[in-house]
Amino acid sequence: MTTLLILFIFVPILVVILLAINLLLASHSPDYEKNQPYECGFYPKFDSLFSRFNIFHFNLGLCFLMFDLELLLYFPISVSLSNVSYFGLSIALVFFLILTIGFILELSQSVIKLTDLSKLNLNN
Repeated sequence: MTTLLILFIFVPILVVILLAINLLLASHSPDYEKNQPYECGFYPKFDSLFSRFNIFHFNLGLCFLMFDLELLLYFPISVSLSNVSYFGLSIALVFFLILTIGFILELSQSVIKLTDLSKLNLNN
C-alpha cells in the first residue's frame, strides 16, 4: 500500500476512535448557564436565541480581520524585499491603496470612531 492510501485510511479511523473516547470519558454536567447563548458580551434578552446585538462589534471584527490579513500578506514582501521586483512592489502598493481607500470609507461611515485623547479623562 502506498503511504497516501494508509494516510487516508488511518487518519479517519484514528479521528473516530479519539472522538468516541472523548464522548465516553468526558464529564457531562449541563446546567442552565452552560446552555444559554452568549454573543459578544451581551446576554440574551427574554431567553431568545435570536436576540439582536450591536452591529458595531461585527463591523469592528471585520475591520480587524481586514487589517490583520493585510499584515499577513505584507509579511512575505517585507522579508524578501531585496528579491521582489518593481512589479511585485507595485502590486503591493496597489493592494495598500485599495485597503487605504477602504479605511477612509470606514472612517467616513463612522464604523471606526477616532477620539482625541486629550478629551478623555484617564486619571480615574
